[in-house]
Amino acid sequence: MTQSICTYGFIPVRTEPAEGAQLETQILFGESFDLLEHVPGWYQVQCHYDGYQGWIDDKLVTKMEERDVEHWNRSSGHIVMKPFVKVIRESDSTPMLLSSGSRVVFNSEDRNAIRIGSEEFFWQGNLPSGRIDLEEVARGYLNAPYLWGGRTFYGIDCSGLVQNVYKAGGVFLPRNASQQINYGEVVSFVEEAGTGDLAFFDNEEGEIIHVGLCLGQGRILHASGAVRIDAFDHQGIYNKDQRRYTHHLRVIKRIIHSSELNFG
Repeated sequence: MTQSICTYGFIPVRTEPAEGAQLETQILFGESFDLLEHVPGWYQVQCHYDGYQGWIDDKLVTKMEERDVEHWNRSSGHIVMKPFVKVIRESDSTPMLLSSGSRVVFNSEDRNAIRIGSEEFFWQGNLPSGRIDLEEVARGYLNAPYLWGGRTFYGIDCSGLVQNVYKAGGVFLPRNASQQINYGEVVSFVEEAGTGDLAFFDNEEGEIIHVGLCLGQGRILHASGAVRIDAFDHQGIYNKDQRRYTHHLRVIKRIIHSSELNFG
């Protein structure tokens, strides 16, 4: 099967092969995908990381051999943890910003160089080093606007936010909150929720419609209008700006202890 790796800051994935179709998700730099079907101007793709399918502009695709994609995915790489970093595309010396959650693999010969297929990029600034914690990674998204289907600092949705933060820590989560709720163990009381636990919220029909990252001490970081920190309790999220509860708490889940996440 023909495959590819994203060589842009991100690639929009849409529900239909049309510019005006709803955004489904985004493929981040360094993430690979299968090319399933081609129609004029568009490829239907399936993302390797979380299995999501949708349509992308075919001008953003560089076809690659399956063995080359497998080699990239097996290679020791780094997940970008800062809100964004800059690289330079070698072919035209133009800059490009990579969002948190992107994956890079450095050449063994040149620690600043990243090669994907025929494209080469050069990392600008300090190389990834040292350890940071989950809250620091999550806070890097503060004030990012809410965007349905978004996975970057320039626009992100609630489940994309927690997926990216956990990805940076070396832990897989699926794309949607309704899937993420199936992971981990129940935390019985809000007072027991620690940094990195996930709080899920439902609507009147009992459908899971929202997820956020607990920060301990009754605080939650989530994407609602923009990425923000609010108070929450056994009822749900309390937005002090609106002076009301905006989300109804369904359950808190502990996916993994924050000390076990590998940030760095």
